[in-house]
Amino acid sequence: MKKISILGSTGSIGTQALDVVRHLPEEFSVEVLTANSNVELFARQIKEFRPRVAVLADEAAYKKLSKKKFRGTELAGGRQALIDAAGFGASEIVLTAISGFAGLEPTIRAIKARKNIALANKETLVVAGEYITKLAELCGVEILPVDSEHGAFFQCLQGEDRRKIKKLLLTASGGPFRGKTRDELLNVTIKDVLAHPTWNMGKKITVDSATLINKGFEVIEAKFLYGVDYDQIQVVVHPQSIVHSMVEFCDGSIIAQLAAPDMRLPIQYALTYPRRLPSPIKPLNFWELNSLTFEKPDTETFRGLNYAYAMGKIGGTLPCSLNAINEVAVNAFLQGRIKFLDIFTVIEEVLTRRDVFAPTLENLLEEDRGARQLAERYIELAY
Repeated sequence: MKKISILGSTGSIGTQALDVVRHLPEEFSVEVLTANSNVELFARQIKEFRPRVAVLADEAAYKKLSKKKFRGTELAGGRQALIDAAGFGASEIVLTAISGFAGLEPTIRAIKARKNIALANKETLVVAGEYITKLAELCGVEILPVDSEHGAFFQCLQGEDRRKIKKLLLTASGGPFRGKTRDELLNVTIKDVLAHPTWNMGKKITVDSATLINKGFEVIEAKFLYGVDYDQIQVVVHPQSIVHSMVEFCDGSIIAQLAAPDMRLPIQYALTYPRRLPSPIKPLNFWELNSLTFEKPDTETFRGLNYAYAMGKIGGTLPCSLNAINEVAVNAFLQGRIKFLDIFTVIEEVLTRRDVFAPTLENLLEEDRGARQLAERYIELAY
């Protein structure tokens, strides 16, 4: 049995990962579970999967959890306990599914402990791609992508010479507002934004999908995962979300990975790699597929994709700045403090006030703090 840790077990990716474990109980032993503050769901997960270590990052939530009784599970609370759990000795692979910048330090801890990483936290490579890839190479750690798109690239490249890649064709659903104009988006509600047409995701990533900044983050992620230039990464809108991404090679051949839009498939492949095992997802029925269509992304209305390309090409701490500002802006939108289109304004205004530094870990942590503070001040004053 493969011993695994799941960081962020109560979120969308974490709960689906545990569905994979339920489906393949003979394959996995859950050694570590971590979450932020969802006490009741986390307690049910502990009782079902009986990890050796369980951590809630939120101190108040941990106090509530500590009043419950669990056999064979060591409980801990707080941010540092979560980071320490990421390097727990018994685990062979760590699924990092913590949302946002908060996933960076636990991922670093796991790599330094020489754990292979099933990476669902794209922000880790967005803000610290150069640092993380060098550290993983130094520690002999494999980074296995969990994103459906990067899982597709990973599968398409099995047995291939990556030097022969001509282009990575990164697919995007287009989100809930594909085809809408700026005028039509002026007064969209939170409910409208969260109504993704094909994927069931957490709130933050669903908003990022609507702005296309999530796809931009995946562009940066692809650059570091596959060692290509930004000019070799092309985003293609594919509303049906059946083709999860494609690789074009130097000879003109294009290899694509197709499947139903179900995150359990890339999660399972990352956790069982290099083996393929039966999965619980519904197989494709090609007689029921009326059409597969492809479009150019509308980067004038949904400017998040352009921000990511621009900041990624400049590099340094600017991708970290972009991520921090976006997290603050999305949170403000979900709290009803700004409108949907204001997310773009906040990003543009605050980015122009950030300087670029070398992407050392110290600089990245400092830039994350500084960019967040400036974004919060800007929102308070402007809205």
